[in-house]
Amino acid sequence: MSTTSSAPFPRETAPDGSFVRQESVFRDWVRADPKSAYPAQAGRYHLYVSLACPWAHRVILYRRLKGLEDAISMTVVDPERDERGWAICDGPGNTPDPVNGFAFLFEAYAASVPEFDGRVTVPVLWDTVTGRIISNESADIIRMLDREFVGIAREDAPVYCPPEREAEIDEINASIYEHINNGVYRCGFAVTQEAYEEAFRDVFGALQAVEGRLGAQRYLLGSEITEADWRLFTTLIRFDVVYFGHFKCNLRRIVDFPNLFGYLCDLFQKPLVGDTVSFSHIKRHYYRTHPTINPTRIVPVGPHMILTEPHGRERLSAG
Repeated sequence: MSTTSSAPFPRETAPDGSFVRQESVFRDWVRADPKSAYPAQAGRYHLYVSLACPWAHRVILYRRLKGLEDAISMTVVDPERDERGWAICDGPGNTPDPVNGFAFLFEAYAASVPEFDGRVTVPVLWDTVTGRIISNESADIIRMLDREFVGIAREDAPVYCPPEREAEIDEINASIYEHINNGVYRCGFAVTQEAYEEAFRDVFGALQAVEGRLGAQRYLLGSEITEADWRLFTTLIRFDVVYFGHFKCNLRRIVDFPNLFGYLCDLFQKPLVGDTVSFSHIKRHYYRTHPTINPTRIVPVGPHMILTEPHGRERLSAG
């Protein structure tokens, strides 16, 4: 029996059994410049997202934190993806598509590139004027929302990746993406023991390094929240709930790392952030969407995450 036959995504499984994520194919850019091909305009763009997906969660979070809810409309897909992909329908926490009336997200991909045959992913930034996908890369979309929509965003909204800090933010983003954000997927989607154990060591080595870093400062790059923190947050919030068990990242939970857990609580308790987290969608998606990993599709009742207790990390703000 080949290793790819039991892989959740065979086309993204290397010969050694490791998971190799496909590249995002839509990488156009919305600009603040009104003369650009895709100018930042209120009412022009639409988002297709999932409350379950950490990559899409970044975008949901930025739309909320930047006060762009009225400027950029949004459709939340059904968390239980099947062989037809992400479904778009009314349901608990998910919504129909008011812009195109799509029933499945692959329709947006087919409308943009009829020959597209890759895996359909969220988030998607859709342009209602040209009728096509602008971007399906979460890292690009959050930076657009952060910097290109400043003239439309809430006046007091911070910029989480100011140009003068871009180099250091990009550096830590790259490391955290490889070892933690994508590292948990390399654990969960590995189909050989060797590939799994290599990814496992990677994840926990990186978490231990971040634990040490957060012992000396409140956030990843000092006393202020940056883009790097929000990109890590959407992985940490899912870790104990799904990655620990479902993806076999079970050496330690985030709650077992004092600094990381306090940091997670700190970010979760920021205004507007908690409302973007849906543990119901997260658990339903992971446990009911990967039959090669969880063939019974039973969704566990626990764990019960308590993220509202005092975290005490204010003491590090002046560090």
